Amino acid sequence: MTQVIADMAMSLDGFVADPDDRTDALHGWFFGGDVEVPTGTPGFAFRTSAASAEILREGIENVGAVVGGRRYYDLADAWGGRHPMNVPAFILTHEPPAEVPGEPGSFVFVTDGVESAIAQAKAAAGDRWVAVATPTLVRECLDAGLLDALNINLVPVVMGTGVPFFAELARAPVRLSDPVVSEGVGVTHLRYRVS
Repeated sequence: MTQVIADMAMSLDGFVADPDDRTDALHGWFFGGDVEVPTGTPGFAFRTSAASAEILREGIENVGAVVGGRRYYDLADAWGGRHPMNVPAFILTHEPPAEVPGEPGSFVFVTDGVESAIAQAKAAAGDRWVAVATPTLVRECLDAGLLDALNINLVPVVMGTGVPFFAELARAPVRLSDPVVSEGVGVTHLRYRVS
């Protein structure tokens, strides 16, 4: 059965990016280890600790579609025409762009809400996971009861300000299972089921 998951790096004080949308302070663990983890992008690999490599491999092997917002798409400049996970990306937007780079089907623009985006991504993913890729959409999925799992890569840094992961939830509190904890180098991986 398809799972809808969110998987993001987060600071100890709950931020997933700085005020300028940079994530540098949160992603050192992707490149500071001695175990290579190939990605869906040819020629690009992570280098992490063994524990983090296991977590990353699981995601790379199991994700079948990604859901993100238009800002996510625009900030990444459409990843040059293909999402780095090398799976279809469903982009929630009020207005699709006039031109879309890459192969047909690489990006699907959804204008009728998060429920539709998740349903379309599930259909594309088959029995693989749907990854929700932005904090705003994670919150919308939590509020709508659409999220099955929450994976937090907790980085030992206090940012003080930035883009919060869980601000303004409409349906709080959200109950989670006890975490499955894996210690990496420069990161602690916390995996929760959403109750």
